[in-house]
Amino acid sequence: MDVGQYRHVLAIRDTRNALALGLLIRIPMFAGTVLLTLHVVTALGRSYGAAGLVSAAATVAIAISGPWRGRLLDRLGLRRTVAPSLLIQLVCWSIAPWVGYAPLMALAALAGLFVVPTFSILRQVIIRSVPEHQRRTALSLDSAATELSFMAGPALGVWLATTWDTGWALFTVEMAAVLAGCVLWVANPAIKGAPDTTDAADRTDTADATDASGAAAASPGVAPGTSPEPVPGAWRGFITVRVAAVYLAAACTTLVLSGTDVSIVAALRSFEATAAIGWILALWGAGSLVGGLVYGAWHRSFSVFWLLGGLAATTAPVALAVGVPSFAVLVTLSGFLCAPTITATVEQLSRVVPERFRGEMMGWHGSAMTAGSAVGAPLAGFAIDHGGWRWGFLVVSALGVLVAGAGMLGGARGRAAGAAAAASTSAQASPPVADSEPGVPAARVEH
Repeated sequence: MDVGQYRHVLAIRDTRNALALGLLIRIPMFAGTVLLTLHVVTALGRSYGAAGLVSAAATVAIAISGPWRGRLLDRLGLRRTVAPSLLIQLVCWSIAPWVGYAPLMALAALAGLFVVPTFSILRQVIIRSVPEHQRRTALSLDSAATELSFMAGPALGVWLATTWDTGWALFTVEMAAVLAGCVLWVANPAIKGAPDTTDAADRTDTADATDASGAAAASPGVAPGTSPEPVPGAWRGFITVRVAAVYLAAACTTLVLSGTDVSIVAALRSFEATAAIGWILALWGAGSLVGGLVYGAWHRSFSVFWLLGGLAATTAPVALAVGVPSFAVLVTLSGFLCAPTITATVEQLSRVVPERFRGEMMGWHGSAMTAGSAVGAPLAGFAIDHGGWRWGFLVVSALGVLVAGAGMLGGARGRAAGAAAAASTSAQASPPVADSEPGVPAARVEH
């Protein structure tokens, strides 16, 4: 484990700026999520179920918008994609806090459909700004920053709701989110191309050297070594079986996490310790934060399916808790692989998807995670209703282990098939040793 990797990553200006922008944007975003629920329940006098429907409408809209907004990022760039979103967010959230239930749901859904794709943008900036061997470290820092935002945002939202009228509190945090989006628009960080750490002259020299060696020069907006063309046989130009498997892992990760979230609340209510929900969730987030930082400093990456299996396997023992102290310890341990698993999904996608599709890639990634969350919470709730809070943890854990096991098995078979095909091709294509150039092994003739 090399903690010094973080010093090298933070020395890159674009990475530092992206992490700071992430905190600026995500804290009001998470605060707005909890404030929307509290506003429906308190100011509008509706049930928590009704509040959940508003959140669900916004969530579905965000899931639908992900690939579409990502595709716009690929085609139009940051400013032309973000500017219309900012205008629609400004209009929607200037009206939404002051209207009734049905108009609020419609405005929340419209705002979700045109949400600023901040996660996609900032992760693209981070991926672009660091050398490939530091990508995992940089993405782990982004996951850690997201955990901090998740811990601070809801607390800020609850404090504002108890201090102000919920309408004004909702208006304030959503306008803060719009202002943060404006900062992103003004900063306009590059999301494509070579890292800023390499100047234009160096990039020109590299391209010239590539041309001289007979390789194709990188197209404008496409990083050196990245294919500018769609992947043959891939859906939408980049979604292969391998990519789809990573999306499945991302969806299953948030299924486990959202199911755990619901199960934590149910367990603490069973222990008659409802007041502990806040700090228990904070411990869970802290475990994820530590795990993400450790993974970023680790000397190697791991398969996303191994990490998903570990996440699911460490979630099941929470069902063995017999009181709040043991529950707190087990929940903290179960959070350790949350951030590493999510980081691994982004890292592995960034390595197999051509850069020209990276915006849409991140959009589908966000939609997969949203879909997993949408399934995990009701699945755990159903299990809790029929078997008690322990079954909430066990059901999502079992499903996570099954998906992880299938992914590991499929990956092993794919590697074996690929190795056999490569060996067969090499045996057919390589000339005998006697026919190779004098003094050059036959295995090197192809290169």
